[in-house]
Amino acid sequence: MSDFELSVAVEEDYREIREQVRALCADFPGEYWQKLEDQPPESSYPTEFIEALTAAGYLAALIPEEYGGAGLPIRGGGVILETINATGCNASPGHAQMYTMGTILRHGSKEQKQYYLPQIARGELRLQAFGVTEPTTGSDTTQLKTRAEKRGNGYVINGQKVWTSRAAHSDLMLLLARTTPADKCEKRTDGISTFLIDLREAQKNGCTITPIKAMINHNTCEVFFDNVPIPGDALIGEEGKGFRYILDGMNAERCLVASESIGDGRYFIEKTVNYANERVVFGRPIGQNQGIQFPIAQGYAQLEAADLMVRKASAMFDALIPCGAEANISRLLACEAAWACAEACFTTHGGFAFAREYDIERKWRDARLYRTAPISTNMILNYVAQHVLGLPRSY
Repeated sequence: MSDFELSVAVEEDYREIREQVRALCADFPGEYWQKLEDQPPESSYPTEFIEALTAAGYLAALIPEEYGGAGLPIRGGGVILETINATGCNASPGHAQMYTMGTILRHGSKEQKQYYLPQIARGELRLQAFGVTEPTTGSDTTQLKTRAEKRGNGYVINGQKVWTSRAAHSDLMLLLARTTPADKCEKRTDGISTFLIDLREAQKNGCTITPIKAMINHNTCEVFFDNVPIPGDALIGEEGKGFRYILDGMNAERCLVASESIGDGRYFIEKTVNYANERVVFGRPIGQNQGIQFPIAQGYAQLEAADLMVRKASAMFDALIPCGAEANISRLLACEAAWACAEACFTTHGGFAFAREYDIERKWRDARLYRTAPISTNMILNYVAQHVLGLPRSY
């Protein structure tokens, strides 16, 4: 069998890793996550959970062995995130570290890689913040207004980022900022640069991080830069090519976050089937009713199809085969399948789905998020329509 055939054919690949991750997650039951939601945004981050993942080496899974990581392929990282979510835990507070480090690995200097990657792998530095989205630009990243102006041997940053998850709990931020005004660039994707910001120093020099109260406990923030000085060696790669560097890492992000959605779907299916078999109403288990059965079966079928697409995209990514279409489609199918499973689970549990002690409403909210972030389903459909089907650009 080829590696691709094996990745598709084996029902549960990376079996040992899955078992180890399940064992770790068993120490963080629903009560742990429920208590965090009772805390104010600034203290609701699952610090103990992230520290456990870090100590076990899971957040360094994709960092090459030469820098102290496990050197797993993207599929291995996806299995870790999938298993976390399938247990009822939440991988999103730590997932960014898996794909943001790829920008350093692929485009950073030798010095940057040797300095940062081993410290990230050991857990001495946290790279969880990704500063891209802005209040007035949203998905139109090329129109971002955050500026990085040359000043001596370094830069000065001015601007604002929003929905920057985990910024208050990260030592480093991968930041996208414009270094050349758009009207002086041939293409609107030019003139944007990527920086690795030390948030500990930045917060002493004009950077302010403000938590956002939201429906989902995602530890997201607004980040303000007011004449924040950064050194010249904070620049990743070449000045003005940062947008390409970010796009280069998007396929990894799509595969990994799609894996999380597969995990959510697995969680919902297990919960739903168990409850439908146990709950007796009018003298029969509710799972005997087609009105209950069909949505569960439909969600499961969607999930199985999405899982195959995630495996295909991951296999292509690891084989260095262009996989923009596959990665985006896997992301789309996985989040929609997880949502179908979430809806079936919520409906099956009836009124009890609203009770926090069942954890259904918490995971239901998590599943809904992925239809919007880190990329909306509409933007993926735009990509497929234009770049796969050859239809005119719609935006």
